[in-house]
Amino acid sequence: MYNILTLNKIAACGTDLFDKANYTVGSDVENPTGILVRSAKMHDMAFGEELLAIGRAGAGTNNIPVDKCAEQGIVVFNSPGANANAVKELVVAGLLLASRKVTKAVQWAADLKDTEEANVGAQVEKGKSQFGGCEITGKTLGIIGLGAIGRKVAKAAAALGMTVVGTDPFLSDAAAQEIADCCKVVATKEEVYTEADYLTIHVPFNADTKGFVNAETIAQMKDGVKILNFARGELVNDADLKAALETGKVACYVTDFPNADTVNVDGIVAIPHLGASTAESEDNCAIMAANELIDYIENGNIKNSVNFPNVSLDAVGKKTTVLHKADADLSGITADAKATGTKGGFGYTILAGDVDAEAVKAIDGVIRVRVLT
Repeated sequence: MYNILTLNKIAACGTDLFDKANYTVGSDVENPTGILVRSAKMHDMAFGEELLAIGRAGAGTNNIPVDKCAEQGIVVFNSPGANANAVKELVVAGLLLASRKVTKAVQWAADLKDTEEANVGAQVEKGKSQFGGCEITGKTLGIIGLGAIGRKVAKAAAALGMTVVGTDPFLSDAAAQEIADCCKVVATKEEVYTEADYLTIHVPFNADTKGFVNAETIAQMKDGVKILNFARGELVNDADLKAALETGKVACYVTDFPNADTVNVDGIVAIPHLGASTAESEDNCAIMAANELIDYIENGNIKNSVNFPNVSLDAVGKKTTVLHKADADLSGITADAKATGTKGGFGYTILAGDVDAEAVKAIDGVIRVRVLT
């Protein structure tokens, strides 16, 4: 029997995938084999020896101690692309919010009351001019990061009549072909900055991208640029962004990650982290994360891991799975079939057939060995 701990409310369409004959799933299970999580913070959690994997129902894994898990032989999965459409639709809304002062206008209209001097209709006609904006058709959208979300945004923006330019150093040939008819792909982000009337960021947050948008990069952008951030709040240096708003260098900043420095600031539209908050997105993420855990626990296959390589082996009968350091030498182990790979400083190997598991455990650099029958 395997125990699956849920740290957040996970859509039933995901948790129902665990066969009740083999799994116990809930928020109060002990000694979990696997954990399903959305946004719960896990950095201070202690993990038991029984824990094999963590499934993140979403793309970002900043709430999970990924490196610590790798050292302990715990595979961390995410759900890339499962919430891409939901985020894409909110980015489109962000383009309009950055252009039409909708949030201010709605708030103003909500406070209107009929008076003896003027009814609501008259006040609307008199006051609406203060909320004038611009159209997005014919403007240029720059996209930094052309992953699953960035490519969907490119297609949607082009369909709305925008010119689209984007960059991504990791863009595959297949992904580039997918957006070839709607997005001009350039080599550097600096080329995007010089062309973009609107800039949207879709890159992961890490040590290299912290404060990605700052005084230096903003200076390379067009005057009056509108910036959208539906990726991670820490990608933007808030102090530099607010200074650029004050000078007019940045006309508007739309963020899905409000904090004490960005709420109630003129020129900032703060949305309370709604990017993936749709029923469809939550279902998609839950299903993907659950299937990843099941396939790893039962079959030893890894797909969409952020700390170990994607490795799978379709073999009947006994399999020995090995999580190890990338430089561990398993060449002396014989097997009927073998699949292996490395990612960063870690590796994963699946061995089919009658393998001496104890001999594998004794190899320097081996972290965890499981035998599946």
